[in-house]
Amino acid sequence: MRLLVLAIVLLGAGAAQAAPRRMPKRAVVVFAHPDEFAGDPRVGTYVSSTWGFSTASYWIEGPKGLVLVDTQFLPSAAREAVEVAEAATGKKVVLAVVLHANPDKFNGTAVLRSRGIRVVTSAQVRALIPAVHDKRKRAFYERYKPDYPAEATLPEAFGDATTELEAAGLHLKLHVMGPACSEAHVVLEWEKHLFVGDLVAGMTHAWLEIGRTDEWLRRLAELEKLAPDFVHPGRGPSGDGRLLAQQRAYLDAVVAEIAAEKPRVGEGGKLDAKAEAAIARVKERLEKRFFGYRFGVFLDIGLAAEWRRQSRR
Repeated sequence: MRLLVLAIVLLGAGAAQAAPRRMPKRAVVVFAHPDEFAGDPRVGTYVSSTWGFSTASYWIEGPKGLVLVDTQFLPSAAREAVEVAEAATGKKVVLAVVLHANPDKFNGTAVLRSRGIRVVTSAQVRALIPAVHDKRKRAFYERYKPDYPAEATLPEAFGDATTELEAAGLHLKLHVMGPACSEAHVVLEWEKHLFVGDLVAGMTHAWLEIGRTDEWLRRLAELEKLAPDFVHPGRGPSGDGRLLAQQRAYLDAVVAEIAAEKPRVGEGGKLDAKAEAAIARVKERLEKRFFGYRFGVFLDIGLAAEWRRQSRR
């Protein structure tokens, strides 16, 4: 089977369980493998270092070029993802798709557009990007500058409903979906492949910040009805439809662990000391149950959001 490109390792990505520490400017890890994971030699994968949150971008090779899925957290990684994909295939990226409004999906938009690449997403995701950028910029800009965009560059909106389009000689279906880990999502379907972004966390703890776990489970059920042969997550290796079931089992476990603590909140959603202690116990149990899952720091925000969601029922 054709090796799409050799692995370039400039600095290893450790299995950190906390937010990435400051690393040298060229702290990038590129994985582009012969697709025993992706299941198709026309699909390639670029993975950033832990400094870029081990974010996966995919390319699909068509007869007339390449389609890139998600644009990376760091502009330098976006540039490198395109260069790797084009070097591997001898073809140009002609289209990129942003799957949801999180910086690891949209931060590379300006880099791609500067290269003449069309970048698209749904109207719903596009509308969310400015506010999400402002919030995340406060958290990340000083730590990552100059490798973090000062301003958000918006992708083009392809519309507000599920759409089919042609690019690079490929027929793509862009599913417009509701809230889960973000308030709106796009899932790219091509042949029997689904590119799902962070709807599947891929051996990392889930981003539960917005407290929409019930909706996330509905999105997974919708994806399972599409009966994919291949599923490509925002992090972690690609696989088949079992990745959807694995993500569902993880979310079910989060819901059950919180429910076991009988969540209650004070006025205005305030968490008292007893609630905070209970959430700490839940985190400990989840990290033990899902040993080896990365970015346990995601739970520090997410479990409180799930606690509040269940307290309102």
